[in-house]
Amino acid sequence: MNSLPKGRIAALVAAAVALTMAAASLVLVLSDVAAPSAERTPVNVAQKVASPPAPSGAAAVPGGRAMATANALYKTGRLADANCAPGALPAGSMIAYRRFLTRVTNCLNKAWATQFRKARMPFSKPRLRIITKKVRTPCGAWNTGADGVYCSTDRTMYLMISRDQLRNPFPLGISRLIAHEYGHHVQQASGIWNYYWTARSAAGKTGRLQLSRRSELQAECFSAVFMSTMKGTELVNQADWDYTVQWFYKNGAKGWPQNDHGKGPTQAAWMTRGFNRGMPGACNTWAAAARNVQ
Repeated sequence: MNSLPKGRIAALVAAAVALTMAAASLVLVLSDVAAPSAERTPVNVAQKVASPPAPSGAAAVPGGRAMATANALYKTGRLADANCAPGALPAGSMIAYRRFLTRVTNCLNKAWATQFRKARMPFSKPRLRIITKKVRTPCGAWNTGADGVYCSTDRTMYLMISRDQLRNPFPLGISRLIAHEYGHHVQQASGIWNYYWTARSAAGKTGRLQLSRRSELQAECFSAVFMSTMKGTELVNQADWDYTVQWFYKNGAKGWPQNDHGKGPTQAAWMTRGFNRGMPGACNTWAAAARNVQ
């Protein structure tokens, strides 16, 4: 670190601030938190029924646990390169932030839509809502301290941009965050969450925590897969990516009272796996040994 130019050190300090806020904001809001899961049907099941019909000749969709462990997305190879170039993210501009996040979301839409076509599965885009203060989503009250959530009821990614984020933007950090929330949408749209909800309703506390880790670690791996499509660009240079992985190795589990997101080294391992392999099939946390999702 001491061998870096002073300007580079300042940039990494700003990155650390942004990553701290991003890690604290990785909150997944599930729409059944208002009542025990046994009392209501998981939202993604009902929404799956409302999805467009699969095209003729579509691949058979597995059921039960296989929905998560043998999903058709795992056989689609490398994630499509959307040639993503969202541009600069200057400090102090909400307009620039909105433009940047919208462009990154468009890149995610393009890449994952192509992947779902490869899997012969129907796909619908999530919504993006950029806010500057807490709102109540259809999934419930805004989580204290959160900057971003994915609500399964309206399939919307909510990102709250604070004054600190405006002053200290970290383009790679915010891109990784939105790609993580998008990863939860991929889980819902692909049917992976069908299994998650079913298994969660029958599990005890320990089992629910492990299921949560499998979901969160897969979303993080999906995020890294997307980030790998921009490897070597101004947005995702190797030095910033390595720094980000190391930051999560040391700090990724901080701020979570229960181990529902995975330990820091575990998060870093799945980030590295997704980034190096660049394909959804590398992110099958549901078939991974328990020791690899701690």
